Amino acid sequence: MVWLEGNSAEADSEPIVGYRRGRGTHDVVDLDRAESLRLIAGATYGRVVFTRDALPAIRPVCHLVEDGRIILRTRITSRLTGVVRSEVRVVVAYEVDEIDPVTHTGWAVVVTGLAEAITDPVRIARYERLLRPWMDRSLDTVIAIDPSMIEGVRLLESGPL
Repeated sequence: MVWLEGNSAEADSEPIVGYRRGRGTHDVVDLDRAESLRLIAGATYGRVVFTRDALPAIRPVCHLVEDGRIILRTRITSRLTGVVRSEVRVVVAYEVDEIDPVTHTGWAVVVTGLAEAITDPVRIARYERLLRPWMDRSLDTVIAIDPSMIEGVRLLESGPL
């Protein structure tokens, strides 16, 4: 919660909920599915969220969007690959954002869906050409996320309070 200047937690006024920068707040605009996927497709990387040993785990990965699915590469020895390979399909989340650290404007998208390992050698070879690793590690597994829920927001500057 953010309080107006001059107010304190003990004051009798209602809090203003939102992002605070200087004298104004930010408007939050919901994005539709198509715009959210377009923004993800234009980003260079995201963060995959999965469960490892009953605890949440997050890993940064590069991706591409194809036919409404998010495709990413990882290592066969990674925890994510182990989780996906241990079950036919596993629920994961995928988060991508571009938020300016100074103005706090930009966008964020969170996808929740089922992930599965791609096993077709032709598709794997294609994705290996398209998704170049940005880490100094061998990426030998391709995973597809089929989004069931997509929640995206755009953060815009608004006027003064």
